Amino acid sequence: MPAHETTLTGAPCWVDLMTADVDGARRFYSELFGWTAEEPDAEFGGYFTFTRNGRRVAGGMPKQQPELPDVWSVYLLTQDAEKTVAAVPEHGGSVMIPPMAVADLGTMAVVTDPAGAVIGLWQPGAHRGFELLAEPGAPGWFELMTRDFGSSVPFYQEVFGWHTKIMGDGDDFRYTVQVDDSGDEHAGIMDASAFLPEGVPSHWGVYFAVEDTDATLALTDRLGGATVQPATDTPYGRLAVATDPTGAVFKLLGPNKEEKEAPAKG
Repeated sequence: MPAHETTLTGAPCWVDLMTADVDGARRFYSELFGWTAEEPDAEFGGYFTFTRNGRRVAGGMPKQQPELPDVWSVYLLTQDAEKTVAAVPEHGGSVMIPPMAVADLGTMAVVTDPAGAVIGLWQPGAHRGFELLAEPGAPGWFELMTRDFGSSVPFYQEVFGWHTKIMGDGDDFRYTVQVDDSGDEHAGIMDASAFLPEGVPSHWGVYFAVEDTDATLALTDRLGGATVQPATDTPYGRLAVATDPTGAVFKLLGPNKEEKEAPAKG
């Protein structure tokens, strides 16, 4: 896949990690996904960028509040951060960090949706966001697990301009995706009210694409991370959930076993 920049308004355009162990995270993800961790930048609070084959895939920074868990955050693209943030309270959300310029790189903000899920906004400047997507070692999918599906979907439609398609509307699977004009899917919203454990809030998550979900999960464990949900074949690929050594949750997305083991045609 060639270099990729997200251009669809409201689509995920960046992810970054807040971690209690910057050096450990830099080593862990570099070994796990074949990333290169650039040097932390003191000017931006120790922020650093992960690249794969020279292309930006994610960021990271030291956690500022020790009492908060380590976490991967998702940012949605906006062309006007001030306007987007102004619409958040009008549609049931709240503003955590108002728009702030990050030198010439862009403008960021952080808000919550009506179900309390935290979501970042990024108005690009010199930093356009992802340069690689949906191939092994890069972010492959983004998903909101929400306890209030009924308010979450219209929030992203109204505030971020999402056009959506319903993938399932039954009690056992209620799921909506953001689509562009060509029908390509960019992110999903899952009704998780029936299965999110008590105490786990609505939240956004990132899936990293891999060539072999089981092998990556085994490597996660060897590097000091942990398996949360073992690899499982689904209609969308072989999925798994894991944590890094300090507890930040991430997900894996690879080919199903049957697909992976099928003989090559030729």
